[in-house]
Amino acid sequence: MIHYIIDGNNLIGKIPRLKELHLKNKQLSRSELVAILNSYFAGKKINLTLHLDGYKNLPLSLSKGKIVYSDSQTSDAKIRDEISRFKNPKLITLVSSDRSLTDFARVNSSTVIKSEEFYGLLNRSNDKNEEIRAVKNLESEKDYFKKIFGTNNP
Repeated sequence: MIHYIIDGNNLIGKIPRLKELHLKNKQLSRSELVAILNSYFAGKKINLTLHLDGYKNLPLSLSKGKIVYSDSQTSDAKIRDEISRFKNPKLITLVSSDRSLTDFARVNSSTVIKSEEFYGLLNRSNDKNEEIRAVKNLESEKDYFKKIFGTNNP
């Protein structure tokens, strides 16, 4: 099973809305990121570790994995440690744009997705979800009009 390791603060810095929010309210930007990741990975068979700088504040919950806070260390050190301890690093996909981390992951045969590329994947996924909602709305409107006009024709 693929294991995603996400450099959370790095990803937040690549998502304009979250980057701006992070300057005002760090905890809220983290919470928004967790909600985005929970939505994106819903229904996918993966494991996930989200690494965040600093200390735990309010509890956050990932549906597909865990959140690791760096506490007094750096997230980079914790991510390197996780990659090093992983039994099969080929199953790891690191999401980060930090050059030293991505180089380390590649040396360990892990897949790397730059944070800005991952943000693009998140956007495409969100567009698909909006498209699905729009189709469902049209379907319900179609049923409504069938009832009003008493027709059963498609």
